[in-house]
Amino acid sequence: MSNINAIITGVAGYVPDYVLNNEELSRMVDTNDEWITTRTGIKERRILTEEGLGTSYMARKAAKLLMTKTGADPDSIDAVIVATTTPDYPHPSTASIVLGKLGLKNAFAFDLAAACCGFMYALDVACNMIQSGRHKRIIVIGADKMSAITDYRDRATCPLFGDGAGAIMLEGTTEEGIGMIDSYHRTDGKGLPFLHVKAGGSVCPSSSFTVDHRLHYTYQEGRTVFRYAVTAMGEDCATLLERNGLTQNDIDYVVCHQANLRIIEAVAKRIGVPMEKVLVNIQRYGNTSAACMPLVLWDYESQLKKGDKIIFTAFGAGFVNGAAYFKWAYDGASAAVKK
Repeated sequence: MSNINAIITGVAGYVPDYVLNNEELSRMVDTNDEWITTRTGIKERRILTEEGLGTSYMARKAAKLLMTKTGADPDSIDAVIVATTTPDYPHPSTASIVLGKLGLKNAFAFDLAAACCGFMYALDVACNMIQSGRHKRIIVIGADKMSAITDYRDRATCPLFGDGAGAIMLEGTTEEGIGMIDSYHRTDGKGLPFLHVKAGGSVCPSSSFTVDHRLHYTYQEGRTVFRYAVTAMGEDCATLLERNGLTQNDIDYVVCHQANLRIIEAVAKRIGVPMEKVLVNIQRYGNTSAACMPLVLWDYESQLKKGDKIIFTAFGAGFVNGAAYFKWAYDGASAAVKK
């Protein structure tokens, strides 16, 4: 029996129509465009403003476009994995809602929570499911409505986050030399004090006190997170390069979590990859958490070519981090569609 590897065969995304730019944000909180751009690289972010719509709405939109682009038969989908830190509800899973809306009859669905590393971790899980031979076609979605947990009175965090969803189709192949080649993931486990949402879980359930004291929003100790993120992603990428006998010159593209442009630039410098090879869209969307990486693929799909060597790397609350090495499986120019 031939070895089965997992390949990405399609990419799609969805971002809300409403654009919250730096000028408008500066009328909501004490900040300005220069301050935000200099420190983060972000010019605007998309916000899902419609009442009653959550993460599953954006995830479904991305998945529906993905199925249209790839022409996949809905009955051929084996599983749907949604990576999110902002699920619609504590239960049921956001993935089950997406599956139901898409009318998938032969798939099972589950959520995966790993903050900003969620998509990369979900991708790794799905690749192993494909490589086992028991699953042939899986939709992996990264989706987050970060505006739901963003305090627009906090000038340090509110410029950072936006809403969106990205989805990829993952399938099996016996063709050698493409798809998932290697991955390396780590969890520090000491990051709780530095990046968290204090209330809403089992330790600190929702109450009038938690609402009144604004404990349902993201808290971040920026300098500590910055330092950990640069070190962790840089080391993870270096480990993958060494393990696979690669130099920075062998890499065609780096897909980095879009947390902060200065973090992205520092990681690129640490691994010796020029910024021309680093795919960046943070200026348009901000940090969409689990949606960042698939949205980057969606934006840049048209320039990806079969055989391109791509390094994925991310860092998130926990602390969780990691990197993955893929060889791209198709020429994106023929598959990309106008947004």
